[in-house]
Amino acid sequence: MAADEKSTSTDQSSDPSVKKRTGPFGEGLPITLAGYAYNRVRAIVEGSVKIEGCAHQFEVTSIGPLNNHAFFGPQARAVTELGLIPYILAYANDDFRDYLLLPIPILRLFRHKSIFVRTDRGIKTPADLRGKTIATVGYSSSGLTHVRGILQEEYGVSPKDIRWISVSKDSATNLTGGVSNWEKIRPEGVQIIDADPNEDESSLLIKGKVDAILHPAEPKVFQDRDPIVARLFVDHRTVEKEFFKRTGLFPIMHSVAIKREIAEQNPWRPKAVFEAYSKAKQLDYEYSQSLGWVMDSLPWYGQELEETCELMGKNFYPYGLQASASSYETAIRYVYDQGLSKRKASLEEMFEKSTLTLQE
Repeated sequence: MAADEKSTSTDQSSDPSVKKRTGPFGEGLPITLAGYAYNRVRAIVEGSVKIEGCAHQFEVTSIGPLNNHAFFGPQARAVTELGLIPYILAYANDDFRDYLLLPIPILRLFRHKSIFVRTDRGIKTPADLRGKTIATVGYSSSGLTHVRGILQEEYGVSPKDIRWISVSKDSATNLTGGVSNWEKIRPEGVQIIDADPNEDESSLLIKGKVDAILHPAEPKVFQDRDPIVARLFVDHRTVEKEFFKRTGLFPIMHSVAIKREIAEQNPWRPKAVFEAYSKAKQLDYEYSQSLGWVMDSLPWYGQELEETCELMGKNFYPYGLQASASSYETAIRYVYDQGLSKRKASLEEMFEKSTLTLQE
């Protein structure tokens, strides 16, 4: 019995974070994958795309449990989605080598949308955040590290210009799945205090104890459309498009990783996994272009797809290190420049070697 098969038989059935298990699909060596069931991954989750030489099963769960399972837990999965910034931190600060990255940036999001401000504090521009008090959920999470990097590099607002309040209670766990341990790193020289454990970022904003929130999803106060809160960049879509035009960056939040011993035992598996994810994404592209605009409930789905392709190209969600190197390197730079990592890791060392030249 393979190592992957042994581990999946011991603890997966009792994992409360797993929302859905599918498979096994295909024939060959057993392999367990885990992550979100994105449309671009759906064909793997449902089994219409198989991994060559493998009988795969897929566990659907959220990023907090995914990170903790790989960094601190049983490591029962051969392939897993991980937060990119937590991975860089574990790799650089703790010599974490149990998993290696594959050049599959599975979740990418522009981050100007992630700054939420009280509407009565006169915060109209990023410069107005200087001297303000901001609540944060998981200071070193992928999303918030990118927000701070953008504030510093694009607008000259340093993390040291802000008073931070860290909350242990997230009002939007319905969207995020909670915070993992590598998302709680605090750099030296930055003022960060802990909130009352009974308070979350939304309650702090409502009570006027903070001026703004950085949140990787949407704090509950914003989900509720409370008039006391608004996005700093109200027309964030226009700002984010200009950011892409100027920098070419499509920020990476999560990447796929493979267990190192699995890759060493079967050197063909990393490429097989990459090809399966690429094929699943291509099927999603084809569906979006042929029937997506009919099947989806959004009235301007087709127009949005056309405008995205015009701006970013038909392969607007590229896999492969060559296509995404600048976005990966930006994440590494943000981590190091913000004092979160002990050293500046390189791309080549963090990725599984056989996948460095793969493209799709």
